[in-house]
Amino acid sequence: MLAPTEAKRTMLSLEEVKQSLEEADQAHVLQFWPELNEAQREIFLHELSQLDLSGLKEHCEGAARAAASDPASLDELMEPVPAEFIGSARNSDKTSLAQWENEGLWHISKNRVGVLLLAGGQGTRLGVQYPKGMYNVGLPSGKTLYQIQAERLHKIQELAESKHGTKCIIPWYIMTSEFTLTPTEKFFKENNYFGLDPLNINMFEQRMIPAVTFDGKVILQGKGKIAMAPDGNGGLYQALVDHNVLEDMKKRGVEYLHVYCVDNIMVKMADPVFIGFCASKGADCGAKVVEKAYPTEPVGVVCRVQGVAQVVEYSEILQTTAELRGPSGELVYSAGNICNHFFTRQFLEDVTIGSIFYCRKSKIHLKQHVAIKKVPFVDQCGNEVKPTKPNGIKMEKFVFDIFPFSRSFVVFEVVREDEFSPLKNADGAATDNPSTARNALMHLHSRWVTAAGATLLNEHGNAVLSASESTTMTNAPTKFEISPLVSYFGEGLDKLKGKIYQTPFYLDNDL
Repeated sequence: MLAPTEAKRTMLSLEEVKQSLEEADQAHVLQFWPELNEAQREIFLHELSQLDLSGLKEHCEGAARAAASDPASLDELMEPVPAEFIGSARNSDKTSLAQWENEGLWHISKNRVGVLLLAGGQGTRLGVQYPKGMYNVGLPSGKTLYQIQAERLHKIQELAESKHGTKCIIPWYIMTSEFTLTPTEKFFKENNYFGLDPLNINMFEQRMIPAVTFDGKVILQGKGKIAMAPDGNGGLYQALVDHNVLEDMKKRGVEYLHVYCVDNIMVKMADPVFIGFCASKGADCGAKVVEKAYPTEPVGVVCRVQGVAQVVEYSEILQTTAELRGPSGELVYSAGNICNHFFTRQFLEDVTIGSIFYCRKSKIHLKQHVAIKKVPFVDQCGNEVKPTKPNGIKMEKFVFDIFPFSRSFVVFEVVREDEFSPLKNADGAATDNPSTARNALMHLHSRWVTAAGATLLNEHGNAVLSASESTTMTNAPTKFEISPLVSYFGEGLDKLKGKIYQTPFYLDNDL
């Protein structure tokens, strides 16, 4: 609905805007126009000029219809992804894992791999008003999510260069929103881009769309401002076109893209095993998954629907389906989506060109998802109101909405304890909070260092049980952190054998 930031849209006249709003049955948007001063009017008119006013009626009516309808049950149409299209960090043989890793490192060394970070979300649920990537979960190092990820990029480039003897670059594409672009740019600049070359960091902004009431009316956040929201992480595909990101990838020779969400503290940037697996299978699209912790865990399931790859939300299937088990007692639908994906550049080019064609010519859109939210607004008298219950609809697209277009889709299962601990809630919540994220990472690092033959002592000077003996380290972790500059996935720690570390301890790049 909102044009890209760089686009030079012609400023519409007030009469043109009035006519378009009336045609969309949204004339109320200008109800407070007489109360605005000249500067406020100019700003508001500019904002309205950036909207896709021709599609506003369809957007508002579609949002109201979607919110009023019950999600369709997909139980009878679902089937698991066939085993031949699945790889596993847990169950695949060591030879295959080594081959995939080698292939991934080779592609990285040839500058064929890029990473794309979905960073449009603020840390509102964490209790902060800045981007999630700037959040410090309380590790001994005090590092933020952005710094951890930047250092992992440093390390995986170093590993590829060391193995193949060639200098390489993994460009980092970061999709922000109106809320996160400026603070993210400032944060990276203030931190000297964490040692990365800013020429290889491409930040761009996703579109914004109006929030809508349950009866299909645009919500006014202020007398001269519409309530806007990012169009979901599935807005990526339009943003790639808006900001010529695919052209940049092509110029750089990037053939494979690893896409991930900002809030997973365990994410492996440009994971060579994942890249190598997908490339070796000739996949155009792939998804990392973790085994669901329990049948009704509120995560989407990667599966097939009528033979086509799809993520089915937990709200779209019955509990009986979620609890189905196979002959060995395993969950039939166990592939939990973790927003960690592989795409070829060619596939993204095909999909983005296709989606624009559909959107403009035949009015077929990527699937829209309804989010019911509390949206601050001004009432009929112009008073600002902060609602105590949901009052608005925000329509979102999800990054996995393009899975059905894949001609060669694969799944790669990873170990949750090794690769997935999202940061979504403030401390005090039962799950996915700063403590669980911090503890998960320190638990992983403690396992690495004990596997290398080192001994860890707790604050009382007692030896910590080895990872193989301890089943409680996630709940009561040893406070041991390893810099990503030291080790990417536990490699290169042989020198630690026989050493003793008193925790809390932070192992930086000096072994």
